[in-house]
Amino acid sequence: MSGAKAAGLTDQRKILANNKKIRHDYDVLNTYEAGIQLFGAEVKSLRDAKVQLKDSYCRVERGEMLLLGMHISPYAYAIGFGSFHPERPRKLLLHRREIDVLNDRMAQDALSLLPLSIYFRDGKVKIELALAKGRKRHDKRDAIGDRDSKRDLARELASRRKGRPLS
Repeated sequence: MSGAKAAGLTDQRKILANNKKIRHDYDVLNTYEAGIQLFGAEVKSLRDAKVQLKDSYCRVERGEMLLLGMHISPYAYAIGFGSFHPERPRKLLLHRREIDVLNDRMAQDALSLLPLSIYFRDGKVKIELALAKGRKRHDKRDAIGDRDSKRDLARELASRRKGRPLS
């Protein structure tokens, strides 16, 4: 039993934003969780769920993992010193070893590191990252067809379980 669960803390997540389009446009190979370096006013905007992950991505620059393109709306009451640029690059908090492994995989296999969701966990802002490979248009169609056939099969099995014939 881990120390957090022994102390009575649970894995409570308050999801602020999801990037649902990634699972449609990419094949997700692995997921990672990272912390994110923010200003105080950015955290207050996140508490109001004023964040967009659309068109955001991660890149390694000078040995640091940066999240680019994430939009956090300015906090209404932060004026002057507390204000920030909504789409500034934000540093992700990962171990050096993780950054090196991710950078190597992205370079070798032509993969992308994209944010799936941003959430609060135990009072800290976390971001779920996906190491993903882009899909071609025909792959997207195949994925949609597979999903539809699985849904139809599940519907038919549920109908037979209830004793009704499928019409």
